[in-house]
Amino acid sequence: MKMTQTDPISSDFEKRLKPVGRILEDPDYNVWGCSPIWGPDGKVHVFYSRWKNEAHHQGWITCCEIAHAVADTPEGPYETVDVAVTGRGGDWWDAMTCHNPTIHKVGDKYVLFYMGTQDGTVYSKRVGMATSDSLNGPWKRSDKPIIEPNPDPDAWNSICTTNPAFVQHPNGELWLYYKSWRINDWKKDLEGGLRVATSDVGKFTNRQYGLAVAKDLDSPFEKVGDGPIIDLSHLGENAQSEDAYIWIEDGKFKMIMRDMGYWNHEYGLMFESEDGLTWGMPTVAFYAGRNYLPEPPNGLEREGRFERTQVLMKDGKPDYVFFAMVGGKYNTSSGAVMKVD
Repeated sequence: MKMTQTDPISSDFEKRLKPVGRILEDPDYNVWGCSPIWGPDGKVHVFYSRWKNEAHHQGWITCCEIAHAVADTPEGPYETVDVAVTGRGGDWWDAMTCHNPTIHKVGDKYVLFYMGTQDGTVYSKRVGMATSDSLNGPWKRSDKPIIEPNPDPDAWNSICTTNPAFVQHPNGELWLYYKSWRINDWKKDLEGGLRVATSDVGKFTNRQYGLAVAKDLDSPFEKVGDGPIIDLSHLGENAQSEDAYIWIEDGKFKMIMRDMGYWNHEYGLMFESEDGLTWGMPTVAFYAGRNYLPEPPNGLEREGRFERTQVLMKDGKPDYVFFAMVGGKYNTSSGAVMKVD
């Protein structure tokens, strides 16, 4: 039976959100996805994307690095203490940019999953990882991407692998969800004259999420099935998947994803699943960022919306939610935090 789009309904998660404010506002850098984790020191460690202001918003794909900041509480203030990973240059898969971090602990190791580019284009976006015994590093990076696109240009995941979302399955397996789309659809949109901008949805391009699974950190990640695990294309006019974050709570898989054409481009979508493979219909995970953190108009593209959701867990439940948001004190972009009551 085909699912159909429903009217927006607030999730229990959304009803519990309380605004905190912006974090990591920097006069020299654009700041993007902020991934938090509690450290053994009892402090909050955040791994976040940043790039020099001179590169404007598009610097995320050409000159981004992943910095490490620490605070006594999730609200901050945060002190940036080091840079975890930055572009390696040369022929490395992450030669130019390191972006969209998500930090997790697997056994006694800390694992930083992220996206890198070799040439600063969408065609070289790849998911890889870095591991360390400490949140303070040093970080050992994967020599190669851990998930490669399908070489068939008509395959749903042929253009790239990006935007990792990780969860450790109760059976011990490492489940890594990743975003991709079909390269031939992308080319059709470009040939049709669409702007090459990250906000352009396009007529044909259809971003969805797949899944790759590994037995442990020393084993390869193997793709699951030939199609996407999360496919919203039939739920709205060109509804797509973006910025997923996944966790397990009370025995159920939970997923937050930014709305990309289901209801609009400003809400968050909340999904649940019994097995992490088949997901139900979405409710609203959050509304536009301006609803919680109202600010004067800033004139920037993406104004007033939350992106790149990451969750700070405590005792197996969401405690705080971290976002990226354009604007702020320097009218660039920064992190933003919400409390989950």
